Amino acid sequence: MDLLKDSVKRMTSVQWPEAVDARLDTLIALAARAGEQVSRSQMLAALVADAAMDDGELGEKVRRYRSQLPAEFITETSRAGDLPTLHRPGRKRRAQQAGAPA
Repeated sequence: MDLLKDSVKRMTSVQWPEAVDARLDTLIALAARAGEQVSRSQMLAALVADAAMDDGELGEKVRRYRSQLPAEFITETSRAGDLPTLHRPGRKRRAQQAGAPA
C-alpha cells in the first residue's frame, strides 16, 4: 500500500510574513514535544491534507487572515501558553525588506 506522504512530490515556494513562519516553527516544535519528528514540508502537507473541504469555512479563514493585524497575531500566539521553540541548525535567515527583490 502506497502512502500519501510517499507519492509524487511537487516543489512549491511560499512567501509569507515572518510571524507566520515563526508559527510554523512552533507547530513543528509542538509536534516534536508529542514525539513526532516532522519537517517543514511535512507539517505544511499535513495541515493542507487535513483542511476542511468547506468553501464557507475556508473563505472565513482567508478573510480572517487578510484582516488580522501583526500585533493581534503575535499576541494570540503568546496567549497559547507554554509554547516550545524550534532551533533550526545552519545559518540564520536574513530578513527581506518589503518590496525588495527576492
